[in-house]
Amino acid sequence: MSQTTFDYDYVIIGSGFGGSVSALRLAEKGYKVLVIEKGKWFAQEADFPKTNWNLRKWMWLPSLGLQGMLKLSIYKHVTVLSGVGVGGGSIVYANTLPIPKQAFFKTGSWQHLADWEQELKPFYQTALKMLGASQHPYMSRSDESMKQLAVELGKPEAFERPDVAVYFGKSEETVADPYFDGKGPDRTGCKQCGGCMLGCRYNAKNTLDKNYLHLAQQLGCEIKAETEVYDVIPLNEDGSAGYTIKFKDALRYFGKKGSLTTRSVLFAGGVLGTLPLLLKLKKTSLPRLSDQLGRGVRTNSESLIGVTTFDDVSYAEGIAIGSIVHIDENRHVEPVKYSEGSGFWRILMAPMVQGKTVLGRIFNMFKEVAIHPRANLKAFFVDDWSKRTQILLYMESIDSTLRMKRRSWGGLKTALDQGAAPTAFNPIAQSIAKKIEKINNGKAMVLANETILGSPTTAHILGGACMGSDATQGVIDADNRVFNYQNMLICDGSAISANPGVNPSLSITAITERAMSKIGDSR
Repeated sequence: MSQTTFDYDYVIIGSGFGGSVSALRLAEKGYKVLVIEKGKWFAQEADFPKTNWNLRKWMWLPSLGLQGMLKLSIYKHVTVLSGVGVGGGSIVYANTLPIPKQAFFKTGSWQHLADWEQELKPFYQTALKMLGASQHPYMSRSDESMKQLAVELGKPEAFERPDVAVYFGKSEETVADPYFDGKGPDRTGCKQCGGCMLGCRYNAKNTLDKNYLHLAQQLGCEIKAETEVYDVIPLNEDGSAGYTIKFKDALRYFGKKGSLTTRSVLFAGGVLGTLPLLLKLKKTSLPRLSDQLGRGVRTNSESLIGVTTFDDVSYAEGIAIGSIVHIDENRHVEPVKYSEGSGFWRILMAPMVQGKTVLGRIFNMFKEVAIHPRANLKAFFVDDWSKRTQILLYMESIDSTLRMKRRSWGGLKTALDQGAAPTAFNPIAQSIAKKIEKINNGKAMVLANETILGSPTTAHILGGACMGSDATQGVIDADNRVFNYQNMLICDGSAISANPGVNPSLSITAITERAMSKIGDSR
């Protein structure tokens, strides 16, 4: 079957870092582009929650009427936090834009495909410029704690203030676009409220709707929100004749459905958007997809530990992450915060213990409470959990992978792939938490799923549609093109093919910038 006219040249499924970069660069090349996003627009201050107790505006679970921007997904081996909405993860991420260390470029299934460190260098610079990266100029209380931690580790030089995607300017002062020669929206100086991960209500955070997507729309790119793609059907065997895209209302079970045609399709829904869709379609519409689909899923080897102080001070001031301490070449720790009054996570916290079995950990949890009742009760029943708590985000670039599979009823499940299973009991992370307990005069606690189930929590789920030399080694090639299909690409976190050990947003942006540079102009 051949078709000479299409509704669009490119349909992009997802509007996170990969989808937004693709939208702008393809629109600049003269293509007719549609971005389909299952989440909502968050454009006005009233669209965002003031605190994370407003579950309707914060959490994403539309079947229960929750239409916010944070999705919580629990699997056997890991619990995942991810962003949903126009702008994807940029709405809820903590703004940091680090370039990974050398190991990222020389490991994983992509290592032999290019000299990635050199290949991506100019695209990292483009990404930093587009995202408005600047060094965090302030020192909050949590940053001072991290500076003291570096001293106590004997590495004062390991403390660093990172590049972040925030417009600082003059606090609460609105100015004309400071980034794109007047083509971007007005911006307002950051007020250091700590609310970055609830979606910035004050127009200071450089989310994707304020750069890539904003500029793409000026060039005619269309964005269709609150819409979920459920089928991608090639018009011939390999898609060289184009595709039919079928979609439905993402917020209503019995909502409207529709379809359109496109010459090319680009998947950019993130690991938890792209993988479920492609694993389903591999059994139906897209059977030629590589058998490597779902393999090579990574968690950034993270640990999240909250240290709640007993002192009458605030750890909520500043930006979500304002500093980093580099423990060694493979490991670092960052202080994370929420704005005052945003203490939802308190109800899911439990004592930080270890143990090889569920029963052993539960026993140790009650033992910890019995031995230190006052400290545990004070930490749990503190007046304002987010104000008094410094969350430690520990990451390491040591590699191990999971595999995601499709359940018979349609959901996802995890299985071990290569290396050891992710663990919630990283001894280095817990030793750092003990040091911060002393520095902050507080008590360390973790999410209950970690204590009871033994599985870690990550905000940086990656991989599953990795690069390879052919379809027996990966799902996509070095230019993000899907093996065995024409006019099909994957540009999101699922394409990350090694463990970056840092926030991956900048790397997803840079890799997608490179992929778009390989596509010629529209004729």
